[in-house]
Amino acid sequence: MADTFRVALSGDFKKPDGSPTFPDFDLAPLQAAPGVEFAFLEAANPLRAEQLADFDALILLQPRFARESIHPNGRLSVVARFGVGYDNVDVPACTDAGIPLVITPDGVRRPVAVSIITLMLALTGKLFIKDRLTRGGPETFNKRAEHMGIGLVGRTLGSIGIGNIGAELFRLARPFDMKFIAHDPFADQAVAAELGIELVGLEEVFRRSDVLCVNCPLAPETRHLVNAERLALMKPSAYVINTARGPIVDQKALTQALTERRIAGAGLDVLEQEPPEPDDPILKLDNVILAPHALCWTDQCFAGNGAADVKAVLDVKHGRVPRGVVNRAVLDQPRFKARLEQYRGRFGA
Repeated sequence: MADTFRVALSGDFKKPDGSPTFPDFDLAPLQAAPGVEFAFLEAANPLRAEQLADFDALILLQPRFARESIHPNGRLSVVARFGVGYDNVDVPACTDAGIPLVITPDGVRRPVAVSIITLMLALTGKLFIKDRLTRGGPETFNKRAEHMGIGLVGRTLGSIGIGNIGAELFRLARPFDMKFIAHDPFADQAVAAELGIELVGLEEVFRRSDVLCVNCPLAPETRHLVNAERLALMKPSAYVINTARGPIVDQKALTQALTERRIAGAGLDVLEQEPPEPDDPILKLDNVILAPHALCWTDQCFAGNGAADVKAVLDVKHGRVPRGVVNRAVLDQPRFKARLEQYRGRFGA
């Protein structure tokens, strides 16, 4: 209908029984918005073009949005990804079709940074080891002196990337009195200076870090950026933390380094294969803490992601450029500008 702005949500936002997968994702603003209808799609991977033929916007969770997901009628005007990762979206296809891909940096910035701090404290404090010592009774309890933790004052916290999440990590880490270093070819110099971060080369961040965190996107140039050669540069007392994307780390090389105790340990919220195979050797190691790509999943994180996505699609409805556009070249395309103008005419700015 000409006076209706239709929003599709990928089917995995609902459980098989029809209840919401994430109750903290508040759909009330969509329900209350005049001239808006929304519907949940049937499960499909990738999404099919015919499913989206009658929609102006898509809020996407896990299914792939591929080139073949784009209907030739040109109605779909925005894809809003629930989170900041977008490896399930064909970005060039979106750009070619004049569709902006939007992510939710504000929703995940604090929750992911908190997840990194959680892993850092658990690793350096030997939390999981001490938990096992306690549960083992007197024999293991009395071995606690053999598992001394690592203090953080004066230690070096390193990050590969100081974008949205990396910068927030350093803000939260200030009270620990650590030294801050980072490698980021696209670093905002003013942000680095404000946070007291020394910008260094890639190899140097591996050599000097006591805790090294991966905070960069997955791209062809970052796949296996953390590899055997760079892990070999690290201190034997150092830890690696990855909450970004699994393939940024060569997991086979990391598993070998952990097995041979060439680094002290790792904290991984992401793996190269998710879920991992039951016989994956990394699952058997006692110097790695694992989480199922969900450590940042909190009520506040999902409420924030949902609110950001809803705002993005409503911005498009009113002819406004949404925040968090990944493929910013779309914003200069005449057809995208024409779509926004049409929406402004229909629904008002």
